[in-house]
Amino acid sequence: MSMTGNIEQPLLCKNANPELLQALLDAVESGLSMCNANTQWVGFTTVPTHNIGTVTGMIGVHGQASGFVTVNMAERFALKAVEGMLQEPQHELSPAVIDGVGEITNMLVGGVKNSLAGTPWAFSYITAPSVIIGPGCQIAFAKGLTFLCATFEHIDPEAVLISDRLFQINLSLLPV
Repeated sequence: MSMTGNIEQPLLCKNANPELLQALLDAVESGLSMCNANTQWVGFTTVPTHNIGTVTGMIGVHGQASGFVTVNMAERFALKAVEGMLQEPQHELSPAVIDGVGEITNMLVGGVKNSLAGTPWAFSYITAPSVIIGPGCQIAFAKGLTFLCATFEHIDPEAVLISDRLFQINLSLLPV
């Protein structure tokens, strides 16, 4: 991964929570290293956006803060990440790849959970992952949630289209 430690305050827009952003970046760096997936962080938003990929993992969280984390990725990224995790070639969306995306989502949410421990955003409980397959998946977010989406580009020299390289992790939390 080519991310650089802690985020400097000038890089953040004023409405992004630095604790939440750092938790997302740290979780992606440690979680995707287990998948041999090199990514670079390309941006974030605090406004919900349309999911860009065709595979979405989702986990609900509860504790001092409640909400959910979604992990959205291009099909090619899903295949490559699961291939790296299992150390076996993956050529199509199969039950093994779908299970792998659920496990990647679980690893990333575990990383976010660890990063947020001891903060007002801490959560102790997570649900089992669900995986949604299909383009154009759109998730509606309730009012009052703090939302943050970090977007990454997979460093994949064989991928011609940017849409095949993108990966997003979304955090939507409400302090209880």
